[in-house]
Amino acid sequence: MKILLASQSPRRKELLSSLGFDFDMVKIECEEILPANIKIENAAAYLSELKANAFQNLQEDEVLLTADTVVASENQFLGKPKDENEAKEMLQALSGKTHQVYTAITLKTLDKTITETDVADVEFDEISEEEIDFYIKNYKPFDKAGSYGIQEWLGMTKIKKINGSFYTIMGLPTHLVYKILKEI
Repeated sequence: MKILLASQSPRRKELLSSLGFDFDMVKIECEEILPANIKIENAAAYLSELKANAFQNLQEDEVLLTADTVVASENQFLGKPKDENEAKEMLQALSGKTHQVYTAITLKTLDKTITETDVADVEFDEISEEEIDFYIKNYKPFDKAGSYGIQEWLGMTKIKKINGSFYTIMGLPTHLVYKILKEI
């Protein structure tokens, strides 16, 4: 079976490759809009399935993998920041607190669709304004939900505690991907 990874994320590409799977990258054009009343714990799964359903060229011997990550703090979504100011606001909101990272995956064949969500709690130490400015200037986290990458400087220096999978926080719950692909 041929795996199609529908993600432009270099982190997801690296993780799927590290699992030992061969795959092709595909691009999906899909407007990612959440319903107004959706529960935070369902948002990543909704977006992952939305992407999977937007892909129209799936063949008999293929499995499509889509994923989405949502960061939530105090019942608020923290998406990808539009600019430096928004990134700064998000990191200030995460400073000294515990937040949740939800990553959902959808694996779709012609005859079935499987979606699962994994969640991890992340506790940050206090982050000073100088540290936030340094991180944004040097790491430009504009393609990351919540304005940070766990594998980057901020994750290495400010995450005090994780309850859940490191890889879920990175954007692909590898344990779920492996388990489901083995079953398929």
